[in-house]
Amino acid sequence: MPNLLTMNTLRNETILNLIERAAAFENGEQLELGGTISNLFFEPSTRTKMSFEMAEHKLGIKALPFETGFSSVLKGETLYDTVKTLEAIGVDAIVVRHSEEEYYRQLEGIKLAVINGGDGSGQHPTQSLLDLYTIWQEFGRFEGIHVTISGDIAHSRVAKSNAAALAQLGAKVKFVCPPEWSGDFESSERLEDYIETTDVVMMLRVQHERHADSELLRVQHKRHAISELLTKDQYHERYGLTVELEKKMKDAAIIMHPAPINRGVEIADSLVECERSRIFKQMANGVFIRMAVLEYAMKGRD
Repeated sequence: MPNLLTMNTLRNETILNLIERAAAFENGEQLELGGTISNLFFEPSTRTKMSFEMAEHKLGIKALPFETGFSSVLKGETLYDTVKTLEAIGVDAIVVRHSEEEYYRQLEGIKLAVINGGDGSGQHPTQSLLDLYTIWQEFGRFEGIHVTISGDIAHSRVAKSNAAALAQLGAKVKFVCPPEWSGDFESSERLEDYIETTDVVMMLRVQHERHADSELLRVQHKRHAISELLTKDQYHERYGLTVELEKKMKDAAIIMHPAPINRGVEIADSLVECERSRIFKQMANGVFIRMAVLEYAMKGRD
């Protein structure tokens, strides 16, 4: 059975097939996939965990509960041995969220299907796929679509997954972040520089759990060997989507955010459910994309 670990290994054909299957499920196609799965979440999650559980329910997959706080992980059991145990008792697939980047490298030799539910600041392939599905629903294509991703790029697995996949599909991707974080992509430190020409404004959550100070965002300027602490208001003005900036967006442009949302930080509270916002549509799409991913992983459909 195929794994889904990173967007970097998915061909465009596979991505488009998964989107096509998600659309079929959203349009009412029924599938009794069966089998057993376990969701191993070593980090907190609401949307990813619950939408996987809903997708599993819709596909008739038996989900075996796994609670890290009541498992042998507390006794020092390795991730490999935990997963090997699940494989031995007959589990067909697992969904794993873990704080360690590329945790899945520990699982070489495992025969059950592994679906990455997020690895540290690395990748989040199912979030990327549901984002791509949302964009595809809106525009019917990726080629030539301008996407601006703004915020905590350095710590965002969503940004890394989406930027690579969107560029591969022909979209024009730009970052709004400190220049040290932009990698190979064009960037600016002001969202205002791109707001009038972008089709998709994708805001990122401030990853408080990956910063030393839970109330502030630390911006490390490597070139100048200094770091800067921004308050929530300062962050909102520099990298967030304000009410004033939303007024400058193209008529057909949309707003996206992977959630959870720090309202008034990444995005003004009044814009979270505005006409342009697709934030809760993204969450709904997560169920259908994850149904497609489960079919791909457990049935080998590509």
